[in-house]
Order: sequence, then structure tokens, then C-alpha cells
Amino acid sequence: MFNSIMNFISLWALPLILLIILTMGLIKKVPLYESFTEGAKDGFKVSVNIIPYLVAIIVAISMLRASGIIEMCGNTLAPILNHFNVPADTIPIMLVRSLSGSAAIGIFSDIAHNLGPDNYATTLAAVMVGSSETTFYVLAVYFGAVGIKKLRYALIVGLLADLIGIIAAVSVCNLMF
Repeated sequence: MFNSIMNFISLWALPLILLIILTMGLIKKVPLYESFTEGAKDGFKVSVNIIPYLVAIIVAISMLRASGIIEMCGNTLAPILNHFNVPADTIPIMLVRSLSGSAAIGIFSDIAHNLGPDNYATTLAAVMVGSSETTFYVLAVYFGAVGIKKLRYALIVGLLADLIGIIAAVSVCNLMF
């Protein structure tokens, strides 16, 4: 019963939201098509403005992976993290997740493919990916989109939140698995 209700809600939630927005726009006599195209123009301008930030992040990640720094850090941290039941295979996710979600997903896919879905490292990697954020990407894209140049404490707080997310992922996985 509960599953059928949830399936019904998930099937109709988005169309219902769109219908409500369109209906409210018609009731308030908002020029819907013109408003949509104006928003699309603004979105395109923002996209063009953030391209340099995205290119910088992609280049940085590619350089780190190609140079072997990520693997070297993983090998250095492995003895310490093994004490906390953190497999060495998950270390690259800890290092890359703050930079790029797609790079972290790529590393996670490699872990899942090589070790299998039932392995502890795969489970821990999945929880880590879900409990942290792409801090540098968020700062570059969102701060760059609105022209903020001084990050102040946003970077420190973002990285601290990532660290807490990783610690929480390790703690939860150690308790549950």
C-alpha cells in the first residue's frame, strides 16, 4: 500500500508542480512564454560567465590524476586510515570529492567494478560520495556566477563540512557494516 502511494506521488509530483505554476501564471496574467525566454537568456549568460571556473577545475583535476599525486597521497595515508577501518581504495574519493562530483563518481565506479557491490570499500565509498559536497565546484560556479571574488570563510566551512561528512560516513559504515 505504502509503495503504491509513493509510486503515485513520484509519478505525478513534477507534472502537478508544473501545472500549478502555469495555472498561477495564467491567473496572475504573467506573460508565460516571455518570462520563460527571459529566464533562459539569463541562464545562458550565467553559463557563459562560469565557463572559465569550470575549465580551471577540470584542468586541476586532470593534472592531479595524471601526476599521480592522488595515488601518492592515498599510499601515504593508508597506514593511518587502516587503523580506522578505512580501505585504501576509498582514499582517492576523499581527496577528489571536494573538487569534482563526476571525478568522484568515476572513482566510485572503478571501486564498485573492481571490488563488487557487496564489498565494504564499495559501501563506504557510496556513503562518502553521498555525504559530502563538491565544495570547490560550488564555490567556483555559484560565487563566480554572481561575481563574488572574496570567499572569506566559505571555503574553510565547506572543507570542514566535507571532513565531517567523511568522518560521519566512516562512523556510520563501521557501526552498520
